[in-house]
Amino acid sequence: MKDRFREMDWLGTIIVAGAFTSGVMAISFGGVQYPWNSGRIIGLFVASGVLFILLGFQQVYTFMTTTSRRIFPVEFFSSRTMLILFACTSAGGTAIFVPIYIIPVFFQFTRGDSALDAGVRLLPYIALMIFAVVVNGGVLSKYGLYMPWYTVGGIFVLIGGALMSTIDIQTSVAQVYGYSILVGFGVGLFAQASFSVAQAINDPSMAPLAIGFITCAQVSGVTIALAIANSIFLNGSQDKIAALLPGAPREDIQNAITGSGSHLFETLPKDLQVKVLSAVVDSQSETYYLVVAAGALVLVLSLFMKREKLFIAAGAAA
Repeated sequence: MKDRFREMDWLGTIIVAGAFTSGVMAISFGGVQYPWNSGRIIGLFVASGVLFILLGFQQVYTFMTTTSRRIFPVEFFSSRTMLILFACTSAGGTAIFVPIYIIPVFFQFTRGDSALDAGVRLLPYIALMIFAVVVNGGVLSKYGLYMPWYTVGGIFVLIGGALMSTIDIQTSVAQVYGYSILVGFGVGLFAQASFSVAQAINDPSMAPLAIGFITCAQVSGVTIALAIANSIFLNGSQDKIAALLPGAPREDIQNAITGSGSHLFETLPKDLQVKVLSAVVDSQSETYYLVVAAGALVLVLSLFMKREKLFIAAGAAA
């Protein structure tokens, strides 16, 4: 255990935790808990930015760490392919978890599903995504050509995300399933491929660092995307409901966003209930612009990838 503790980049870990925490808090609290121009929110953004800058210096100059122990392998910044893989992996995390977060919430609002039933609604999306991941692992390990997976996957995610952004309270269950399947299948084609490609294009001794680099991309992409998606949903819903109910207290509006069973929602006339619900669902749909952006980014970056074949062991590709 002592040897393992000595291998940790403790200063880097503390700085990166503080940077992400302050940044996510600023995005999550902004507009809902505090105004965007309040000192608290501005201070959190500034703190996050300063900490990320400090992290960069600490990692580059290996302060209180070593090249082999630092938390972020900055040597990969000189590799075009590794940077593209990093960006595509972050985009993939966005495309995976925004639907996982929003789809159950949509069904809870529009169909009155329980938490368990709403979670079951994800099965078509999850099943096609896993199927695509398995296909990618098998074919990529055999043929080694990785660029087309990102191109085709980006196209599917872009189309599926665009369709998901059109969802409203009138959208059928079948349509939601169909749109989500496009996103799930598309992101599955490249979501895990970067781990294999990153190992294949680097020296075997660099494999642990390559895995850590891509893992960092995946985790950071998911963390930032979910914070932004939640902010879009809450702020958009709050603004739209406030426009419909100009005299309603802010606290009651926020309670209405947490579920259609709130006191404010139940006391509204039926036609106004429909408008409030539409406002909430429209704000949910706007979060899929993140998925659209993720798909577009992967598609564009794939065009800059090398048209090369790599020898990828079957175990690594899976």
